[in-house]
Amino acid sequence: MEQLFSWINAPLIVESLNVMAGLFVLAVGFGVFSVIVLYIADRTQTTHAIRRNYPVIGRFRYLFENLGEYFRQYFFAMDREEMPFNRAQRAWVYRAAKEVDTTVAFGSTRDLRPAGTISFVNTAFPTLDADAASPSPMVIGPYCRHPFEARSFFNVSGLSYGAISKPAVRALSLGAARAGCWLNTGEGGLSSFHLEGGGDIVFQIGTAKYGVRDREGKMSDEKLEALAAHENVRMFEVKLSQGAKPGKGGILPGPKVSAEIAAIRGIAEGQDSVSPNRHPEIDDLDDLLDMLSHIREVTGKPVGFKLVLGDGAWLDTLFTAIGERPIEEAPDFITLDSADGGTGAAPQPLIDYMGMPIWESLPLLVDARNAHGFEDRIRIIASGKLINPGDVAWALCVGADFVNCARGFMFALGCIQALQCNKNTCPTGVTTHDKRLQRGLNVPDKSARVHHYHDKVVNEVCMIAHSCGLPEPRLLRRRHARITTASGISLPLSEYYERWKKGEEPALDARPSTKLRVHQ
Repeated sequence: MEQLFSWINAPLIVESLNVMAGLFVLAVGFGVFSVIVLYIADRTQTTHAIRRNYPVIGRFRYLFENLGEYFRQYFFAMDREEMPFNRAQRAWVYRAAKEVDTTVAFGSTRDLRPAGTISFVNTAFPTLDADAASPSPMVIGPYCRHPFEARSFFNVSGLSYGAISKPAVRALSLGAARAGCWLNTGEGGLSSFHLEGGGDIVFQIGTAKYGVRDREGKMSDEKLEALAAHENVRMFEVKLSQGAKPGKGGILPGPKVSAEIAAIRGIAEGQDSVSPNRHPEIDDLDDLLDMLSHIREVTGKPVGFKLVLGDGAWLDTLFTAIGERPIEEAPDFITLDSADGGTGAAPQPLIDYMGMPIWESLPLLVDARNAHGFEDRIRIIASGKLINPGDVAWALCVGADFVNCARGFMFALGCIQALQCNKNTCPTGVTTHDKRLQRGLNVPDKSARVHHYHDKVVNEVCMIAHSCGLPEPRLLRRRHARITTASGISLPLSEYYERWKKGEEPALDARPSTKLRVHQ
């Protein structure tokens, strides 16, 4: 015991305690001084009323406001009530990407009663596994010198290098190649990272012509030819508009415009990359069709365009104009985005109020195409918040030939919906160019998750088709799904849309507030 006391009273221990006590007093003193400085600063400033009236304490309001978006999804929000994607949607993607069990127990938490809810029509005699068939490939651009036989109906939508990080692009490229689906470059141009996996690429031509622009910012045939020389660049997509911001060009904040990104896009480093709100050389439908034909002639590959629909009446004008030209000059595909599509950055009035959602625009586009006899010529690609198997199956039922998805694949990469895409502070490394944050995104692991997510979506869409008595998903039709009307009684989609077109009940009752709830 005497030895213990002698050790406790050792000079080194005593001195250490004195130092720690001094540091504690210093820390307290610094804390008090800081509070006094903050108090004076808050009392004297005239910008924030809360801080002026409640010095120091008022600052916690901003802290809690910032932390709220993180805590809500973990502690307060129910599984089915978050936006833009709820916990149930995200959790399914995470489990699918990690290749773990995606089954659930006890019963569904999805409310089947609200108007707009989608359900699928099971048959008494579902397809046996032995009779199931693999999803059929589909040819796009049969009149091109180099038609594209697309292997998968579920593909990666436009994600520009710049809007997302280098590791994210690499993981998507490798994962998409393994999955056998295409990867859309987005409007930011083609990088070596897109090509790394060796899979199919769709090159998107935005309004700024990044990747195919000359010194004056106009489209360069020479650069188009160079891109088409890559065998795995399969198609070209002219972007007219994007679901989250119709009438506004792409926005990449200056902090995300690195030297490498600037070189790929042909713009200045560190400055905001803001695309024109439309293609200056496209004033009408004839200009659009002329551009598509020109790109097809230069590249020899399928060419189409992407838009978010604003008015269904415009479609008859579109397909009438297409019908006045030789069939070879028709667009090879149309990519239809939804008003609730994703973006890295957009003005809130556009993201909240502009454009038609996919549940309303897709049936209009499909019906207009078919009415003009182009169902075997023009492929329709549906895009916009279609991340789960039910979403994809619904789109195929309505008449889409393919489904594109961006945010689902971002979840597969590890996105946690932190809503930091426009700030270069993404905590998972998906949408930031901060090297420290990018370290968290392991390319081999995330590319495997991209592959697993794709395959799980395809497999479970196949499962829905089998439950409907079909051997494969491409045979899904509107009669294989039902929609709940405002009266609470469901109708087959085929009947519902016929009544909708005629303006008959019950479709009109549900239309103002209807949101297809297949994804909830």
